[in-house]
Amino acid sequence: MRRSVPWWVLFSSVCAPVLLVAGWAISAVLQGPEYDPASRTISTLAARGADAYWVMTPALVALGACHVVTACGLRSAAPPGRVALAGGGVSAILLALFPAPSSGGSLDHGAVVAVGFSLLAVWPILAVRRGAAGRGGSTSERRPAAVPPVRTAPWGLRSGPSLMATALMWVGGGWFLMALFVHDTAGAAERVITFAQSLWPLVVVVSCVRQTDGDEEPR
Repeated sequence: MRRSVPWWVLFSSVCAPVLLVAGWAISAVLQGPEYDPASRTISTLAARGADAYWVMTPALVALGACHVVTACGLRSAAPPGRVALAGGGVSAILLALFPAPSSGGSLDHGAVVAVGFSLLAVWPILAVRRGAAGRGGSTSERRPAAVPPVRTAPWGLRSGPSLMATALMWVGGGWFLMALFVHDTAGAAERVITFAQSLWPLVVVVSCVRQTDGDEEPR
């Protein structure tokens, strides 16, 4: 049986969180002790003139490319979710063209970040496969023998987990805004949120792989 998830989709989804964490970890070391990862954002590492610009910027571009590749090959997900995931990846790539300034704010950079966050926050719920039958249902028993039963959607593409993932990401966005304007912990909040958004595609892909492997087991 042909696998529902190509090997290169699993590879890209694994690389996404690894590249993100490695990028900010190496960049923080290059930036020196004056950089506080708890209070300063990842964008600071990719700002114009930053010592770590040449590491963090390629890491963000590679992260975005991974999301685009994953979206292209994740055929089990609903098309709106795949489009949103790819759009979030393109937003990460565009950060190379609209980096944060060395000091102060940037409307262009902030807009790209906001769009990218929003797309990566809503893609889990948009990717849900509608109308999948649950296990043990009697619907398939009433179908003609020539019509195969509707398969259960992979765990990562079911409404419950996907809705929870989207809700937690939006809560994380509110936490980041509070940390940015009220508390001095914007860097820590941003790292938690961006890591979660980079990890969820891997969760979805693994759930698809596990279901495919289970379907291939002898009955």
